[in-house]
Amino acid sequence: MEFTLDLATLLPLGIAALLAGFIDAIAGGGGMLVMPALLSIGMPPHLVIGTNKLVGTFGTFSASLTFIRKGLFKPALWWAMSFGTFFGALIGAVLIYLMSAGVLKKLLPLAILLAAAYLAWPRRSASATTHPKPPLPPPAIRRGVKLITGGLIGFYDGFIGPGTGAFWMVAAIRLFQLDVVAAAGVARFMNFISNIAALLTFMVLGNVDYAIGLSMGAILMIGAFIGAHSAIRYGAPFIRPVFLLVVLLMAGRLLVTG
Repeated sequence: MEFTLDLATLLPLGIAALLAGFIDAIAGGGGMLVMPALLSIGMPPHLVIGTNKLVGTFGTFSASLTFIRKGLFKPALWWAMSFGTFFGALIGAVLIYLMSAGVLKKLLPLAILLAAAYLAWPRRSASATTHPKPPLPPPAIRRGVKLITGGLIGFYDGFIGPGTGAFWMVAAIRLFQLDVVAAAGVARFMNFISNIAALLTFMVLGNVDYAIGLSMGAILMIGAFIGAHSAIRYGAPFIRPVFLLVVLLMAGRLLVTG
């Protein structure tokens, strides 16, 4: 199917891409804006998934680069998770090509709501409690946890995708005791890795619309740049409300449409 890139088509897609980039750089979930926008122009679902990965790769690359340049994320410390994420996403992308994602779509709202509930739950600061944080496990165990976590979330992102940023945020905070700014850096980089892996798969399978994907991707990078700088500048008071709003909206949309 051919899509005419006239103003009536590009304008809503461009607006969706700009907002998606901003939100995705802060809290993840930009795909929940991009995919409905692509579906609204009559794009077949299999093309929507692959094209969404192309669009998302632009944003996650831009946001990741910002966190790395600011010294808030060091890729060398997360190589095991990157490895697991890449191959998990490859497997997930192949499976989504071969089978339906209906079951996961029904479970997704519950998983996202649980993630939002965890971050929304009030927690005392370190200065307000006499109980220190549990010590981190030895490096070898941490690498194993990173590898497994990367494989599982990477698989999910390659398989269906929406909400991946939320899951990365929770994993980084819960498993590795990171603050929300550092967790956002991990989430953006790992999302970039899984997007690349899934995109390569969909490209081989011919499930990518390059004209629309590249056009939206360029606009999305602008939103991602603004979003990443906003997250770094304003920190937790800015990231947490946006994150919670995104996951609640995603869950609500999935409950209605699923």
